[in-house]
Amino acid sequence: MKLGVFVPSYLLPGEDAHHGDQIRRFAVRAEELGFDSLWITDHLLTALRFYRVAWTEPLMTLSHVAAVTSRVQLGTSVLVLPTHNPVVLAKEVATLQHLSGGRYIYGIGTGWYPPEFESTGGTRQQRGRRTDEVLEASMQLMKAPNQTFHGRYHDFEDVTVEPLSQVPPVWVAGGRQYAHEASPDANRMDPKVLDRICRWDGWIARPTSPPDQIMLDMQEIDRELARRGTSREQKSFAVGHENFCWLSERADHDEAVAEQKKYMLAVVSDERPWDYIEAVYLTGTIDEIQARIQQRIDAGIEHIFLHTMTADLGQLELFARHLLEPFKDVEPRKRPASSLRITELGFTPD
Repeated sequence: MKLGVFVPSYLLPGEDAHHGDQIRRFAVRAEELGFDSLWITDHLLTALRFYRVAWTEPLMTLSHVAAVTSRVQLGTSVLVLPTHNPVVLAKEVATLQHLSGGRYIYGIGTGWYPPEFESTGGTRQQRGRRTDEVLEASMQLMKAPNQTFHGRYHDFEDVTVEPLSQVPPVWVAGGRQYAHEASPDANRMDPKVLDRICRWDGWIARPTSPPDQIMLDMQEIDRELARRGTSREQKSFAVGHENFCWLSERADHDEAVAEQKKYMLAVVSDERPWDYIEAVYLTGTIDEIQARIQQRIDAGIEHIFLHTMTADLGQLELFARHLLEPFKDVEPRKRPASSLRITELGFTPD
């Protein structure tokens, strides 16, 4: 199992003057400790519905990170494609690939925040079609010169974007999520999202998807890949999962949760009540968090990338000691998800 962490790109009050230094120190130390990857969130606008914070622009920030690292992979979880122009985006991604030595994972999704779509000329209803169009056009531009594309929303003729370097793998986010009034989307795997996932190189399970729902999504992915005459193994298909975590070394559950509330609720807004957060994010004692990570590995997750909630290097050290080391040699379940029963993983179906 491979463990990554999110770059602390959120703007916490009072820390603006030191934010660049914090990001650089965090990235350098994460690579020194042996984390596999560094990830970043994309929010064009301040999305106060679910967060108390704003975020820096992801690709510029990853370029900042690439300059002080040499090995660690760099990923977006996720880049909200409907808000991007494919030609500009292809230039940005190609530049990041060029400067980082081909370390970028093109993690993409449709997004959920209506003002972001509206401020860039789209609507929430168009987000799926726009996602597919931006993805197809940007990948076409990164593969070869003199590209032509005629779509519903984007159109270009004989365009070359350079530098042409290593084309990044595409990991597509989506699927089920915890059924709750605070969830922005329905608790289901949309057929169009399933098609998008199976056409590309990997899947990012939602942070708000518990292990039983990850398993259900994976069963659908395996069935669809089999229908297309392939499998995750044949495609070298990656399976990732984003989540939020604050590690407390307090042995008492209530004391650990009280500490986690302080840090998690500085980033996550009141739109997501604590019972929701506990249902989907990683909370509790270290033993409890390790058990919840193991559930996700047993469900087939191969890459886990975690928000540390602050730029505190002490948290990185705790992540390395209690998560990176214990799980670095743990093999994700290889048996196809479609052949498993949820009860085999200790889950109780809804």
